[in-house]
Amino acid sequence: MNTNTQHLNGLNKEQKEAAMHSEGPLLIVAGAGAGKTKTITHRIVNLIKKGVSPEKILAVTFTNKAAKEMRERILTEIKKHSHGTENQEKTPFVSTFHSLGVYIIKENARLLGLTKYFTILDEGDTTSLIKEILKELGIDPKQFDPKKIKNVISREKGKFVHLADYPEGKSTSYGAGTEKVVKQVWDLYEKKKAKDNTLDFDDLLLKATKLLKDNPEVRKIYQEKWDYIHIDEYQDTNEVQYLMSKMLAENNKNICVVGDADQNIYSWRGANLKNILSFEKDYPKAKIVLLEENYRSTKNILEAANVIIKKNKYRPDKNLFTKNDTGQKIGLYEALDENDEAEFVATKILELLDGSIDSSFSGSLSPRARGALTLGPSACERPREEKSTTPSEVAVLYRANFQSRALEEAMLRYNIPYQVLGVKFFERKEIKDTLAYLRAALNPKNLADIKRIINFPARGIGKVTLLKIFANDMESLPIKVKIKINKFYEILEEIKEKIHNSKTSDVIKFVVKKSGIETELSSGGEEDMERLENIKELATLALKYDNLENGLGIERLLEDASLASDQDSLMINAGNPVRGREGSQRPSASNGIKLMTVHASKGLEFKNVFITGLEDGLFPHEKHNEDVTVDREEERRLFYVAVTRAKEKLFLSFANFRTIFGSRNINAPSEFISDIPADLLEKEGEDARVKTIYI
Repeated sequence: MNTNTQHLNGLNKEQKEAAMHSEGPLLIVAGAGAGKTKTITHRIVNLIKKGVSPEKILAVTFTNKAAKEMRERILTEIKKHSHGTENQEKTPFVSTFHSLGVYIIKENARLLGLTKYFTILDEGDTTSLIKEILKELGIDPKQFDPKKIKNVISREKGKFVHLADYPEGKSTSYGAGTEKVVKQVWDLYEKKKAKDNTLDFDDLLLKATKLLKDNPEVRKIYQEKWDYIHIDEYQDTNEVQYLMSKMLAENNKNICVVGDADQNIYSWRGANLKNILSFEKDYPKAKIVLLEENYRSTKNILEAANVIIKKNKYRPDKNLFTKNDTGQKIGLYEALDENDEAEFVATKILELLDGSIDSSFSGSLSPRARGALTLGPSACERPREEKSTTPSEVAVLYRANFQSRALEEAMLRYNIPYQVLGVKFFERKEIKDTLAYLRAALNPKNLADIKRIINFPARGIGKVTLLKIFANDMESLPIKVKIKINKFYEILEEIKEKIHNSKTSDVIKFVVKKSGIETELSSGGEEDMERLENIKELATLALKYDNLENGLGIERLLEDASLASDQDSLMINAGNPVRGREGSQRPSASNGIKLMTVHASKGLEFKNVFITGLEDGLFPHEKHNEDVTVDREEERRLFYVAVTRAKEKLFLSFANFRTIFGSRNINAPSEFISDIPADLLEKEGEDARVKTIYI
């Protein structure tokens, strides 16, 4: 066996072809479940085996979860095939686009008029700041929605449009009159961020890319730093990400992009499908490799996915295939309303779990739920090789967030452990308060953080006092108030000193004690105790940063917290059991079934998947003031993504009636259901359950 290619064992012909290509541009068109991460990993390992220094390799993806998985796979493969001969201290630079932006900005902060400890505003902070600006300008936030203004600015930044280039009065799709105030708000927004030493998410990409574009010396540094560029999910890149990638690969054109036009589902936030469709025009000598073998789903699920997506016109032709089993048919449930649909989902989940839920709370199940558990062979009667589904192997997907209400109520009613993706660990009040102390200690210019924590826990500092502090009018304050304020800033100084001299986890513990948060929450009720437990979980999470010295651990923690996505909640065990209606404990939600939007499910896979709300107007979703053809194609791509999350069993459901915004609507089934061949579907419901019992 040739040991030089041993690391490529296990790859199919096309995967191996992509992994062995090293020089020049490469486009890997990877269908859903076709092993794209595995292919990129082995390509990077192959480059290292051929003598490329690991630190000369850059790999960029979209989520922390994907970056973490890729990084771990690369390190595992390097160790597996190194035989102790390579320098394992050198590793490729694997990150998200936003983390890469932070890295470039921090190294060049002075050129951008920033300090190293700039603060990254999250979505909530950004919206709040814009709301304050609207009030300051005498504009009613109820008439001009701050979120819509934020979205306009964000969309423009994603197109690499700067404030100076934005024409006043430019029309937008966010309502009449919005275009008249965007420039005015944007101008003050940028000034306030500059004063506070803060950036928003879009700035991380915009400023880093502008820096590369406007400074040849800086651009040359990073072009020479990384000789081999890898971009994952290339179909999801916007104009800024496209330009950043192109400039970094400008010298030797050693750029490898991986993507699938059929999974482009983010045009609403600027993702440009043309980037992947035009790759061959940008790089005429590019090699194209098509990965069509699916390793995830059964033949039935894959056949449905292929039929669905072929109706789209704007896509390169490909046909996924698999060597997996034919598998079960796709379940279809026609519900009366959203509550009936949720009831079906919950009882079907119990049927799938079949005894894997702890018996300590099974007694609280309804007669219908207990009936579902009796279906099929019992745990002791099943063949040994057949295993029960565990809660974490089940996902319930929906098109819009409001749909989770009925589903959550059903999960609580049947005491099924669940986790809603979108409820981010780092967005909880107690976590944001703790992190605000850290950010304020490092960046006291950020008035938003100061405002958040200066009177939490209560120090008797009111709004009038705050206004005088922010107006630099401390002299007019009473002496007792000055003492309180000085003590607060002394606490921040102590925290700053601790940051630079202690382990990250110890800093978190210090902040909670020194700030008074621990005393405040300890004396409260059960809800406050749960908040304190969440902060303790933050200290536990911080352990992984303890090996970084001189404050780098806290910097990395704050950066990761700011850039956390919905999927990152899958990697954080909140540690607290969710409680049932009678107060009984259930397993940790992180080990429960997953409830999420289809958008949030991108890149994930589950043994069993429910796609709910398949009604015309909901999925496909109705959108106004947009190109109907493009919109329908994206909705179809979104459904394709949802279907291809399933490995073994897929359930579809729709409701004849659904209450939306207080109105009870009559619905027609989604056109997507009729797209699926009838021989791939089977009816679910009471009739099906009775039939199973009497067979």
